[in-house]
Amino acid sequence: MRDISEGRPHVTLYHAADCSLCARAIDVVEAVRAEIDFDLALVDVAGSSGLEARYRELLPAVEIDGELVFTYFVDEDALRERLRPVPPAAPTEA
Repeated sequence: MRDISEGRPHVTLYHAADCSLCARAIDVVEAVRAEIDFDLALVDVAGSSGLEARYRELLPAVEIDGELVFTYFVDEDALRERLRPVPPAAPTEA
């Protein structure tokens, strides 16, 4: 879960054409996005040698706020859990 003070999360999903796992991952991410507000960037790795080298063997690959959190398969419940905001803990009395 995310600390609510961190603001709205940014999710990047790296994918490629003709990748059935990628299509499924996009469906999962969009389903979670219907429930939880977050920024989403869908990045096709085709045509970028840097992205191809970094992500091609991991596709689909999902980053949340720059941290790689899923490869090959996006678990809907796990994604939801990672994105769900939690309020900060109440201060304790000293």
